[in-house]
Amino acid sequence: MRSVFKEPYLQGEAAAFKALEAIVWRDGPVCPHCGCMGRIAPLNGVKDKKGRERLGLKKCYDCRRQFTVRKGTLFEDSPIPLHVWFQAAYLMCSSKKGISSNQLHRTLGVTLQTAWFMSHRLREAMRAGSLAPMGGVGSTVEADETFIGRKEGSIKRRGHGHKNAVLSLVDRESKQVRSFHVDGTSAADIVPIIKANVAKETAMMTDEGGHYFTLGEHFASHGSVSHKADEYVRGDVHTNTVENFYSVFKRGMKGVYQHCSEAHLHRYLAEFDFRYSNRVRLGVNDEQRTERVLRGIVGKRLTYLDSSVSVAG
Repeated sequence: MRSVFKEPYLQGEAAAFKALEAIVWRDGPVCPHCGCMGRIAPLNGVKDKKGRERLGLKKCYDCRRQFTVRKGTLFEDSPIPLHVWFQAAYLMCSSKKGISSNQLHRTLGVTLQTAWFMSHRLREAMRAGSLAPMGGVGSTVEADETFIGRKEGSIKRRGHGHKNAVLSLVDRESKQVRSFHVDGTSAADIVPIIKANVAKETAMMTDEGGHYFTLGEHFASHGSVSHKADEYVRGDVHTNTVENFYSVFKRGMKGVYQHCSEAHLHRYLAEFDFRYSNRVRLGVNDEQRTERVLRGIVGKRLTYLDSSVSVAG
């Protein structure tokens, strides 16, 4: 069986540029400056100040400006070779519970700071953004919350008051998941998010949490199980699907990443959501997942990376 890492686009820069062009420019090159698609030609043999050939360089003869497929993406102005970016994306997509920055640093031969930077940029590409409501007529969506890490400035104590709250919604039919870092688990924190992300014709399934009691007023139906009474399944009423997602999420966060600051939690949630929603048993293999991540880099050039990341189109 041939190793995936022997593929040309994971080994050579020229092949990586061709692969990215095929993903980003499916209908041919598009000038990122003026939007022209017609009068664009490749510039071969052009070298940079260090004498290296500028691979994938093109010129638009409408606006007279030069560009590569990196322009306007997460890869713009990055000194990291494009095929190394591809390797990092493949490793993140094929590792069920994630891959740490330390492991990327050792595997790819880059510095730890570079590995951390790359992984967070790729997580940003995994973020789905605004999507159509989940569920619909005849569909069932499960909702549940969990707790992870520690809130900034909080003191560790019994219970979960010092931990970050996470709400997840799983559509049983489409096998898609959406997770949110929420301020708390009151109805005021939870219900508006569910209403904004789930179609009102959907059947909702939750546990016995008091913050879910009013869901029946907003959706087609609301079923719940009482975990406190050791009730986990009653017919088709259960939250086992979302609990299954949490089992992978927690193993990854505690076993691989071990620590996650509150400022970056939303990106880790996006990573686990992306892998769960694009699993092999849904007919999406590792290479296809990698391609979907690379599609997500279009229009997401990060000018800086902190708790309030700037994304410029």
